[in-house]
Amino acid sequence: MNGRGGFGFRDVAGGYGRMTVVEGLSADVPAGGCLCVLGRNGVGKSTLMKILSGHLECAAGEILLDGAALGGLSPDRRRRLGLSYAMQERPVFDNLSVRDNLTLMRGRGALDAYRPFFEAFPVLEERLAQTAGTLSGGERKILSFVRAAAEDARVLLLDEPSEGVQAENVERMKAFILARKAAGVSVVVVEQHLTLAGQIADEILVMDQGRTVLQGPAAEIPRERILEHIEV
Repeated sequence: MNGRGGFGFRDVAGGYGRMTVVEGLSADVPAGGCLCVLGRNGVGKSTLMKILSGHLECAAGEILLDGAALGGLSPDRRRRLGLSYAMQERPVFDNLSVRDNLTLMRGRGALDAYRPFFEAFPVLEERLAQTAGTLSGGERKILSFVRAAAEDARVLLLDEPSEGVQAENVERMKAFILARKAAGVSVVVVEQHLTLAGQIADEILVMDQGRTVLQGPAAEIPRERILEHIEV
């Protein structure tokens, strides 16, 4: 990692038990920068995000926040240090209300931080009392995104935030991601929506079979080269 500030990982490897899923992945995400991780389904993108967030062990390599290694820190400890994570699978607590999903880590009634998000995604405010598991798949994704993006984080990890989300709401997500970048947050996004990726990314990392097959500044990588690696 060059200089102070930002998030990065070096030669990261990990997986499930004895099965290595990702290996040799590295990137720097400076404060105010965005890395988009692309690739076909099943190539290890979500595994990488679980390793970065502490939900899976980092079997090799290192993960750095402001130059300090995170080592074996738990997800909760990483969150307290400033890593906010919206996962792809089971993104919300289905048995809790929308309100409780938003306030669980903030204390009851702590909704003030969400006011700008309620203006962009009014369905959430309308359904505060509704059980999150009864929302549509896209609405659950919005809830997960809002919960993560509203935190006072130094690093924002988003795994497939636009999956199942209507186009107008993807645009609103984009605006919040750009605002977090402008506030100096390091953003890592796993994404299948290439148009969104192109609008938010400073660097692209394309994965296949758990390894990097293409990486570099987003402005320098033609869309056609990316498609070579992600189209079936």
